[in-house]
Amino acid sequence: MTDQPLLRTPLYDLHVELGGKMVPFAGYEMPVQFEGIMAEHNHTREGAGLFDVSHMGQARVTGEAGALEALITADLSELEPGTQKYTLLLNDEGGIMDDLMVSRPDEDGFFVVVNAATKGADFAHMRDRFGRRAELIELNDRALLALQGPKAGAVMEALCPDAAKLVFMEAGRFTLNGADVFVSRSGYTGEDGFEISIPNHQAEEIARLLLDDERVKPIGLGARDSLRLEAGLCLYGHDMDETTTPIEASLTWAVAKSRRASADFPGARKILKQIEDGASRKRVGFKLKDKAPAREGAEIAHDGTVVGVATSGGFAPTAGAPIGMGYVPAELAKPGTEIELIVRGKARPAEIVKMPVVAHRFYRG
Repeated sequence: MTDQPLLRTPLYDLHVELGGKMVPFAGYEMPVQFEGIMAEHNHTREGAGLFDVSHMGQARVTGEAGALEALITADLSELEPGTQKYTLLLNDEGGIMDDLMVSRPDEDGFFVVVNAATKGADFAHMRDRFGRRAELIELNDRALLALQGPKAGAVMEALCPDAAKLVFMEAGRFTLNGADVFVSRSGYTGEDGFEISIPNHQAEEIARLLLDDERVKPIGLGARDSLRLEAGLCLYGHDMDETTTPIEASLTWAVAKSRRASADFPGARKILKQIEDGASRKRVGFKLKDKAPAREGAEIAHDGTVVGVATSGGFAPTAGAPIGMGYVPAELAKPGTEIELIVRGKARPAEIVKMPVVAHRFYRG
């Protein structure tokens, strides 16, 4: 809890105009829904949804690439101009401080997007560790929109054909309706889509332009959460945190093989040992066998013994069932393992399932 007033993104007035139900989230007033979570979820799976993610932290990092690379799990020498990588910011014990996107717009530095709730701590940590080797410039003058769904490519083609040529995890600078934008083909729904960084003063104009397309509807945080849950994507501070290593979080793939070989990332000894020997616990997906959803904090049991806890959970509209994620002992992490979720004191039958529950549909060309 904080006495600080809630912040507002440049699209706050538009959200209110469109009937958004505003709620506190990561220090901001954000729309949880417009038409309704189920309808917005389904529309994003079938059409194109527009999300305001301007609360997230955007920054440019210039100077020595090694200063940033020393803090994360990606190999930045593999990051060609016009490409982007998902990576993890680690503390000295190998715990996950945040997950973030790093892109290289050109030869001069990196563009970084971090989570809203951790951006202050992330940027302070980076500056402290960079010293004089690199500089972090916060881009507080830019909004961030996410256009997601199977029709997102066609919508972008009509407005910015050059940006529509990007494939998954490519990025670049473009002009969109006169605005200087930075666009990546990525997102947080499991669908095709784009994230668009825009100067604050042009954000509402671009958002209205996108919403003028009948294929696009505004989408709130509620559907954003159900979409990412079906896609098996972690929510920082819930499905992982500083007590969690990449291996425990089932994110071993985010630790570049070249970094494993050089063992030069924070917590390398611990993480490499877990890669070799296995971690004692693992993040898994689960599906309940009845209609009662299990929320974050629900206990996970096996043969009547509590073995873990759910870190995310809810009803999955596309899957048509309650699903979730949580941590269990590694020996129980195999898909098909029978478990129970303790919901309001009652054991509900469930099973471990392979993630994602709904297949990704990223555009790879």
